[in-house]
Amino acid sequence: MRVDETTVRRIARLARIKISDEEAKGLEAELSGILNWVEQLNSVDTSAVEPMTRVVPIELKKRADVINDGDIADDVVKNAPMVEDHYYVVPKVVE
Repeated sequence: MRVDETTVRRIARLARIKISDEEAKGLEAELSGILNWVEQLNSVDTSAVEPMTRVVPIELKKRADVINDGDIADDVVKNAPMVEDHYYVVPKVVE
């Protein structure tokens, strides 16, 4: 894939990077080279590769999905300046 100077300048503007004309020419070749390496990945056959989350297959620990309130409502609100029925009380800011 070939990257032209217009594309380089657009990328630099989107990244909020100020580049000179010499830097733009250098980045043209550099970005084109990077994209050529990425295109080579398309030729790799990955049809027999299973999706994975890490290199070493590990079975993740699972816990029961039980809904509860934690039984710590008093502890959660004990540092709040104002509390009413286990809820934070805040001043009204919109009229």
